[in-house]
Amino acid sequence: MIHGLLWFPLLLAFVLLTALGWLERRRQNLYRVWAEGSELCKLDNSGAARLKDGTLTWSSFEAGKFEQKDCFDVTKLELLELMALTSGEAPLTEEAQGRCRLRLIGKGKEMDVPFSDAERAREWMSQLMGKARCEL
Repeated sequence: MIHGLLWFPLLLAFVLLTALGWLERRRQNLYRVWAEGSELCKLDNSGAARLKDGTLTWSSFEAGKFEQKDCFDVTKLELLELMALTSGEAPLTEEAQGRCRLRLIGKGKEMDVPFSDAERAREWMSQLMGKARCEL
């Protein structure tokens, strides 16, 4: 009897990890369908973003589906900045790592796209600027 009680927390941990793994797999499968045909896409803990047909769309994963938060026409891109996520209007330094956001500004519209990794956000900056130049 006591051996069964000792294994019970391990059984609960296994069931919990299995359920979390299933949820993550479902999120990734939905992302693959959502991002299909995109020129540029990303999925991280901050949300999902894709560049498709000259429009950058940012979404978050809520209630088993991707909810669109905002979209931006890349051909109207005038300024692209890498900003700190939590410190207001402070730009991110080159050596900084961690959570951040890309600020896109153009034609009177402003959009912030959060990223979990600053290095990936820097890669996105260069690719978005290349796409914006190609479209112009």
